[in-house]
Amino acid sequence: MWLVADVGGTNARFALVDGPNGVPSEVRSLPTREYPGLAEAAAAYLGMVGARPAAACLAVAGPVTDGTFHLTNAGWPKGTPEAVRDHLGLAHLEVLNDFEALALALPRLGDDDLVSVGAGRADPGAPLAVVGPGTGLGVAGLVATPSGWVPLPGEGGQVDIPAATDREVEVARLLRAETGAATAEFLLSGAGLARIRRYLAMLDGGPARDLTPRQVCEDLGDPLSREAVEMFCALLGSLAGNVALTLGARGGVYLGGGILPRIVDVLQGSAFRARFERKPPVEEYMRAIPTALIVHPGPALVGAAVRLAQSLPHLEPA
Repeated sequence: MWLVADVGGTNARFALVDGPNGVPSEVRSLPTREYPGLAEAAAAYLGMVGARPAAACLAVAGPVTDGTFHLTNAGWPKGTPEAVRDHLGLAHLEVLNDFEALALALPRLGDDDLVSVGAGRADPGAPLAVVGPGTGLGVAGLVATPSGWVPLPGEGGQVDIPAATDREVEVARLLRAETGAATAEFLLSGAGLARIRRYLAMLDGGPARDLTPRQVCEDLGDPLSREAVEMFCALLGSLAGNVALTLGARGGVYLGGGILPRIVDVLQGSAFRARFERKPPVEEYMRAIPTALIVHPGPALVGAAVRLAQSLPHLEPA
């Protein structure tokens, strides 16, 4: 089997895959904070399932540059794929950005893996994009080439928040005062959702309760929690529209991450799609681009297997 992983700031999900078209099996989710690094977490998983794969592809939530990787929202030190490979005793190991893996999975997703958010019709062969709020905020693209799909990883979650209403501008002002920057990830993430709710309470002169993201999502009868979730969706729509314009993602913009599946009904009834399309003077261009929520349980695991198939076309799973 091949080893694949989707490692975030909160959880590290590992699985085994019997080739590029295989379904991830033996899926385990390990708390990231309980391990000192990627190699140790992967070794713990392999010990749990008793596997000795010949190759692995591990997707991590952070930049992979200059031969090193770093989880942006975890306490792990920077590492190198070579060190992880040697620690695990593998013949081949790759580390890539988690949203690079998620992008690679997009062509493999079927209708049952997606929930439509608004209208639009994909332009076959055009670039795709994925945006996902979770522990952090991930962004990536995917471009078709004569030799196959090529992912475009980046750190798009670190762009400025696209505040458009007076209320959003006030929230962005409080964010800048607290953190020194109006970075999108600081609002469009789990911690960001709770932060929006706290800022709204401050603006209204009420107590700034410290709620978890789950509490905000589950307490939509509370006016401030409802407003926070609605603002979250609206801001995400503007950001997703910016990504679509930047990449020319006429093949579609997909939404990933762990937050949105909890609020599907709110997302579909929110200003997300209106804000996505509100890009004068190119509203007609934007209306044609479909947007959909990914509900597949492990798309980045699928994308990691795709990367191994691209890198090792002649290697059969052990």
